[in-house]
Amino acid sequence: MSRVLRLPTRLYQQFDADLSREVPAEAYGGWKTGEIDVSLDHTAVVVMHAWDCGQPHEYPGWRRAVEYYGRAERILREVFPPLLESVRRSPLPLFHVVGGGHDYYSHLPGFQRARALAGPSPVHAQVTPDPVQEALRALRRTQVCPGQHNQADITAGFQKLDFAPAARPIGDEGIAEDANQLAALCRAHGINHLIYAGFAINWCLLMSPGGMVDMARHGVICSVLEDAVTAVENRETAREEREKQQALWRVSVEFGFVLSSRDLVVRLPGRGPETAAS
Repeated sequence: MSRVLRLPTRLYQQFDADLSREVPAEAYGGWKTGEIDVSLDHTAVVVMHAWDCGQPHEYPGWRRAVEYYGRAERILREVFPPLLESVRRSPLPLFHVVGGGHDYYSHLPGFQRARALAGPSPVHAQVTPDPVQEALRALRRTQVCPGQHNQADITAGFQKLDFAPAARPIGDEGIAEDANQLAALCRAHGINHLIYAGFAINWCLLMSPGGMVDMARHGVICSVLEDAVTAVENRETAREEREKQQALWRVSVEFGFVLSSRDLVVRLPGRGPETAAS
């Protein structure tokens, strides 16, 4: 039997709707607490898009369009160091998912290993654009996000993208730029459960290459460390971080479990009481 770690979790009870109510979903059980078994032999922690995006004064237009950087920097400063130290001292592999269109990782052994394991990644054939589609894309850039006056700073910032110092890979820790490579790392290590940290939970961690939507198609359970992520918020949600809560609900109902890095740090072998059993 695999070695097992018992962890507290939050679960969202998405049943039973009461059709006699004016709003049937208000009968759902909602958030509950419980415990789950996490296999020390088949689980990995994955850090996704934990970037060094420069200082606010360097790329002010980027900060104007992407408001969560302050929260991400606090998490990188306060949560990541004890989390990654604990994982690196434990049986759990640590993987990294990269992206952003700038090559800051291909020279690292962990990426070279993942690329060799995975082979060529699929190329998605693109539809043919036309002037109407191009105009619609231009309208979105100017009127939705990020705003034309911010684009130059964002482009310049992505050209200098790098790992945040607190999230830089060590040794040959696996580094993947897409689901093909991350799935290859999972197969090589016998992993069927990924626990995500990084930015942002309702955007990249769900939808970008190597995110939860992709990895669920490979049969992987995808959980999240709720204190090691933040979300893209909007004007109406930012004060209470409601988009983060909505994304945690989505993870619980669709992909996996909502966990805490504090619980993981305390309970992993080598930190706190012995909790692994054979």
